[in-house]
Amino acid sequence: MPHTILVVDDDPHIRQLLVFALGKAGLASHEAADGEEAVAMIAACPPDLVILDINMPRMDGLEVCRRVRATSSVPILFLSSRDDEIDRVLGIELGGDDYVVKPFSPREVVARTQAILRRAGGGAGAAAPPEPQGARVTHGCLMLDTEGWRAHWDGREVVLTVTEFAMLRALAARPGKVFSRDELIDRLHGPGFAVTDRTIDSHIRNIRAKFAAVGGAGLIETRAGIGYALGPCSSGSAAAG
Repeated sequence: MPHTILVVDDDPHIRQLLVFALGKAGLASHEAADGEEAVAMIAACPPDLVILDINMPRMDGLEVCRRVRATSSVPILFLSSRDDEIDRVLGIELGGDDYVVKPFSPREVVARTQAILRRAGGGAGAAAPPEPQGARVTHGCLMLDTEGWRAHWDGREVVLTVTEFAMLRALAARPGKVFSRDELIDRLHGPGFAVTDRTIDSHIRNIRAKFAAVGGAGLIETRAGIGYALGPCSSGSAAAG
């Protein structure tokens, strides 16, 4: 069965353009014209990914993301206008996986959609680090189930988005390595994707906050001027950076 994508935008021309491009790539699509319709459709029949416009009347994309993230980890790809950097960053911090800036190329939207789906499914061509032997990665209190896409800290599950899990998996696969932001972007998307450092920092903040809530404040360390590395993952470690 093909993956199902929900396209949410109040502009019917943009919806039709994306549905056509996704269909050419072998992806099935449904449409929602506003945020309220999108929330109802996601609850009734969860798609594999949501392409979500930020600027919509009645209920904007950020509120849709906030409501969806209360019950679902479905991947979300935001569409935003060029001048909305604050909204884009907030969207990532609310649990979005990636964004595309309008005006966009339909090919770029399809490429980013496929990259997120590969991360979620572990399909061929996914931009991910070599996996250690077995389906689990364990480092101190951290345990990642790489087949079930579940993360645990000291036995307690921590719910992550697709992008957050993929980023943490990259760090955990090589716990002694310091990753630059560009390296993390390449691991997630492959070379050539234009993602800002601020987006990577937002994902890192999300991961840290989620683990700090269960006692994992020292999960990820900041190495000034270089990037990020997995921390000691011990129960008594403190946050770094």
